Amino acid sequence: MEHIRNEAGRSRPQRHSLSVGFAHGQSEILDAQRLRYRVFAGEMGANLPSRTPGVDHDIYDPYCRHLVVRDTQSGEVVGTYRILPPEHARQIGYYSENEFDLTRLQHLRPRLVEIGRSCVHPDYRTGATITLLWSGLAQYMSEQGYDYLMGCASISMADGGHAAASLYNRLAGHLGPQEYRVFPRCPLPLAALQQDRPTVTPPLIKGYLRAGAWICGEPAWDPDFNTADLPILMPMARVASRYAKHYLGQAD
Repeated sequence: MEHIRNEAGRSRPQRHSLSVGFAHGQSEILDAQRLRYRVFAGEMGANLPSRTPGVDHDIYDPYCRHLVVRDTQSGEVVGTYRILPPEHARQIGYYSENEFDLTRLQHLRPRLVEIGRSCVHPDYRTGATITLLWSGLAQYMSEQGYDYLMGCASISMADGGHAAASLYNRLAGHLGPQEYRVFPRCPLPLAALQQDRPTVTPPLIKGYLRAGAWICGEPAWDPDFNTADLPILMPMARVASRYAKHYLGQAD
């Protein structure tokens, strides 16, 4: 990230001019998919089979809306989420079903939106970028009248899974009601891992929980990304009014 000096002589991140909206046309979607590849394969070392070098895409992409944050000066896509609405999930299924048994959420499907593949360019990992992405999501949910957001929040397995197990143990107070529990198809072996290591909650997970989301079950191990994935469910009715007003007020 570029830095400039403030009056006190300390370094601070340069402010960027950003905008949020949905990708229109294949070329804009491709920009988002290139960013995904850079972050997931380049930084995280994920195993992403791809027909096009440097592009992350899968069978779900054609069924999704692609929310993007752009640098308005360079035009570069610097943040993205993909959004799978329920009417399209009826055709392709939810991505999360590859990792979790979602039987107990069956009754929510007509009102359930799945979000995923969230990432931000390393030079733009600031609160402003995340706020814009969440603003776009909040406005979409409000305009379309959907009631639930679902997704997988990833935790690095670089240490073999001990940090992920410890974080899940520490966040047990945020577990949702039993009737909304889902079950991992490839569970993280919690009993074989240390669950008392000091951990820092990743900003994205912290943001979800502060806004009212539930953790809906034990984490799954995703071998392609080498992450532990926490199932997250956010009933929009639980989103604190101050968060809803903040995010809706930010979106254009």
